[in-house]
This record gives sequence, structure tokens and C-alpha cells, in this order.
Amino acid sequence: MANGLCCQHRFIKRWRRGMSGKRIEIGILYYPGMTQLDVTGPFEVFARLPNVRMHLLWKRIEPVVSDVGLPLLPTTTFADCPELDVFCIGGGPGQVATMDDDEVIAFVRDKGGSARYITSVCAGCLILGAAGLIDGYRSACHWLMSDQLAAFGAIAVDERVVVDRNRISGGGVTAGIDFGFQVAAELCGEEVAKKLQLMLEYQPQPPFDITVQNAPRELISGMRREAEPWLQKRAAAVQKAVLKLKAKATAA
Repeated sequence: MANGLCCQHRFIKRWRRGMSGKRIEIGILYYPGMTQLDVTGPFEVFARLPNVRMHLLWKRIEPVVSDVGLPLLPTTTFADCPELDVFCIGGGPGQVATMDDDEVIAFVRDKGGSARYITSVCAGCLILGAAGLIDGYRSACHWLMSDQLAAFGAIAVDERVVVDRNRISGGGVTAGIDFGFQVAAELCGEEVAKKLQLMLEYQPQPPFDITVQNAPRELISGMRREAEPWLQKRAAAVQKAVLKLKAKATAA
């Protein structure tokens, strides 16, 4: 097993050295209470692209703890972040506090707004919305929160990955892996993305044939009822962010 992994790593290093071109700068926002798989899935794809430099972004270089207790270490502070080719945000319960953090939203508006591709996974699109970056764009989102996109002028789309001009969004959590390959194709071409998909052996075979499209309606309704308390908190955070956007537009 160890020899196999070493061979895989040597193959990837040789392949990446063989590629030429401009450095690709990719930034992923970290924040307390994030759902780590939203962004660690895409990270696994992005970090293997040729000529890429990854930036795991937060205010300070200190551990950020995910919603389920996984410590994650940022690599680049907001102050040291370069101009980005790709800016990516995931979702998570910490989204509520993050949307009300003026320093974070200002950073998202600045670095995200100037990025070549502005991207999100799950409810990360709502943080982009709070920064005023998805008005008039189609977007994927987790099915429990997709109705909140309209408050920011965005159009919710029930698809796993949505590309609308330079906005690329993934649906809930695990959709981030599919999203990662789509972004890889946009950056480096389909052949590179296909090779990565083959190398990472991405061929999902879920043990249960259940999706939001085919699940019994009573199951979906029950899950919505269970989620209602925190959905209300997120809806309140969205409305507060909308008011801030309106105040900013008025002041301008």
C-alpha cells in the first residue's frame, strides 16, 4: 500500500512539473463553524492542479474549528491574500455569524469580487450574497436553504453544479467534489480534470438510492420541521445582510 501511494505521488509531481503556464491562485475562506467537507472536497481536486498555489484564508493564522469539531489551520491571512483566480466559500452553521462580520464580508467583497471565478458550495452562496456578489446570477445551494437565495436577487437552481458566467456553485456538501472537477475543467481544460477524476478514482456508488428528488415527501417535510429552528436563524441573518446591502447602496 505504501509503495502504491508513493508511486501515485511521484506520478502527480511529474505530471504537474510537465505542465507550464501562469500560476493559478486559489483562495478558500475558512471560518468558525464551517462545514469542512464543503471545501476540503474541492481542495483535494484544486491542490493537484498544475501550477496552483492554495490559500486557506482567515483573519489570523490560528486553528479554525468546523461545525463538528475538526480543527483546520489557515495558511494565509486576509492581509496577505494575493489577487485570486478562484475564490471559494463553503457553508455551515457558522455562516450566521460570518454574514454579520463586517470584516469578513468586506474581504469577500474585495477579493471575491475581483477574482476570475467567484464560487461557492452549499450555503456558502449566501455569504457571497451578503457581499452583493450573486445578484442576478443562477446558483446552486443546499436544498434546505435554496429559497433564501431570492433575498439577494439570485436565482436558485436545483442542480448539483451550476455555472453562470464566472460564478460556479455546488449544491449541498458532497456536491463540492463534483464542483471541484468542474472548476478544474474551467481552469485547466477537460483533459486535466478527467485525469484527476481518474487518479482520485471518483466513481460514487452510494449505498442508498435516496435523493431530495426521489425521497418520500413526508421524509422531506419531517426534515424541514426538524431544521426549522436553525433555518429561522439563517433566514434572520439573510434579512440582516440584505438591510446592510441596502444601506451601503444608499450611502453610495
